Amino acid sequence: MHLLYEEDGELRIATSLSSSGSAESQTWQASALSGKHLKLKSKDVWFQFDQADPGALLEEAKQIAQTIDLQLLWDCVPDEEFLFSTIAHEYFGYQVGSAQLVGLAIALQGAPVYFRRKGRGRFMRAPAEQLQAGLLAIERKQKEQEQQKIWQIELVEGRLPEEMRSQVRSLLFHPDKNSGAYKAFHSACEQTGEHPAKLMMRCGAFDSPRSYHEGQFLHQHFPLGSGFAKEFSFSDEEFATSIANLPNSEVKAFSIDDAGTTEIDDALSVTPLGDDRYQLGIHIAAPGLLIQKGDRFDQVARQRMSTVYFPGDKITMLPADFVKYFSLDEGSVRPAVSLYLEIDSAGNVLDTAPLTRIEQVFVEKNLRLDDLESQINEEALQDKNAKLPYQKELLILWNLAKALHAKRQEQRVKDGLRAEILGEIDPDALIKDFNFKVNNDQILIEPRLRGSILDTIVAECMILCNRTWGKELAEHGLPALFRTQKGWGPQRTRMQTTPGPHEGLGVESYAWCTSPLRRYADLINQWQLISLLRHGVTAKMVAPFPPRDAEIMGIAADFDTIYLQYAEFQSRMEKYWCLRWLLQKGLPCQLSVRHLKEGMSRIELIPLHLPVPELAGHPRMTRAKIDIMETDLIHLSATVRVLEIESLQAAEPSDSEIDSTE
Repeated sequence: MHLLYEEDGELRIATSLSSSGSAESQTWQASALSGKHLKLKSKDVWFQFDQADPGALLEEAKQIAQTIDLQLLWDCVPDEEFLFSTIAHEYFGYQVGSAQLVGLAIALQGAPVYFRRKGRGRFMRAPAEQLQAGLLAIERKQKEQEQQKIWQIELVEGRLPEEMRSQVRSLLFHPDKNSGAYKAFHSACEQTGEHPAKLMMRCGAFDSPRSYHEGQFLHQHFPLGSGFAKEFSFSDEEFATSIANLPNSEVKAFSIDDAGTTEIDDALSVTPLGDDRYQLGIHIAAPGLLIQKGDRFDQVARQRMSTVYFPGDKITMLPADFVKYFSLDEGSVRPAVSLYLEIDSAGNVLDTAPLTRIEQVFVEKNLRLDDLESQINEEALQDKNAKLPYQKELLILWNLAKALHAKRQEQRVKDGLRAEILGEIDPDALIKDFNFKVNNDQILIEPRLRGSILDTIVAECMILCNRTWGKELAEHGLPALFRTQKGWGPQRTRMQTTPGPHEGLGVESYAWCTSPLRRYADLINQWQLISLLRHGVTAKMVAPFPPRDAEIMGIAADFDTIYLQYAEFQSRMEKYWCLRWLLQKGLPCQLSVRHLKEGMSRIELIPLHLPVPELAGHPRMTRAKIDIMETDLIHLSATVRVLEIESLQAAEPSDSEIDSTE
């Protein structure tokens, strides 16, 4: 005796071994065609039959089910419920065997559009209007599948379907996996074995892996584009109103920046006061005079949070037409928030109260690191015949920078960190900072002279300004965005609204204030500072962000998140251009690497980290020669072959335990 039974919505056949009970309480011990032992209940069994070979019967029944005309069957059955076996004679005639019964059951069970399941072996035909809708849906799905197949063929052959051209980024970075376009694209990738980006590139969706990596970032952070709408323009009258009644400073300021810097946020001035006393001026661009909390410029700045830097390009936080009004460009008079302190020629900050003003400052010159950095050293600054620009001022500032740096190192030592020796270069240490210059897809990667005189002057003056203004805001009870850093443990660096030590820099508190054209945190702090300068002790009542304001706390968290994501993108693009640099040299390419940790190593000449498993068991900074065999610009990886591992162990590098940059 064999049983037709239902399991997981599918009809199967088993051979009865024994049974007990009767009618609705009957149960069977049975063996499935696979040999699996079963216990079946009456509610699962559709009918019983005798057949010499149940497996052959099942195959015959499946073939019969394929031949059944479902529309004819629907026309034949009554409007009320029916048992499948009762209509078998109407459809097949009076010569109905077990194979026809099983075939009919399979057909009815597999046609939910035509027939509704009502119980064990019982069905009711679907209403005519529902049947029509179901058939239309089936037809539509068939057409979609046919279209998907056509798209898949085109993609495999290297042609991008016209319908997909506007969907390239969404298909790659945020696909709707239920869409026909994605199903065709996914099937094509499976068929060819290609990475989705490589398939799209072969189909002409974009021209290079660079476009893929940049497109991924833009899709995530700038889905509507990285440009600025027309409404971000403003008139000369608006600008004039924002700076009305500002006093003119008598100083002549100069800036120190890279050649490619277009958003010049800061400048310096040194004015003699007599008796070996000088007035140090640190002048910061003042977009906070025009931008108001909640206006169109604030909205876009808050959304972007920062200018995004990456080799060959950048995405600015504020529109270029806006920046030109406030950037401290040479030969111009620009509004600025200025910090004044008294110093002497030896670099000592004198015991006079700092003074902060909102004013107009004449920027006499933009000094460029690319032109001057190699010329300026301590001997040249002291050489009266050197004729360097701002030679006297730079010498005073260099003495100041050295003094400020020394005091910060004392605090680093108190915090349990190593002191950084100014100007000391460890020959065994890897260079950490590089300039990436891209010209017509050609890449030049050059070491950046961190710790040079000009670089140190700017860094120390900005640190001095940020700690001074941060202290003033905190003393007056105004919340600000403070950058804090712990020497050890998780979440070492974070943004918060109350002051805290920055152990990496060796300062008691540190509020970003010196780059309001490039960072939203600095713009917020400038608003708070302007409120303090204009309203004094009542500033807490009128400042854009009052004490214990929840909004600024949320901005602090958002800034940390987005700033990290921007940094990760910059790192990814630097890796891309490092690989391009290798291709530019020609492969295979022999280079030297230094082992860092667990096989991860870095090429000495460029900041490219690559896994070299052969070095995993060797000490840190072990040197090896490798062959770069091939690169993958999509996965940002390279295949390497070790040629030689040096037996001599280099000394540990003198890099700081933590990042001590601004």
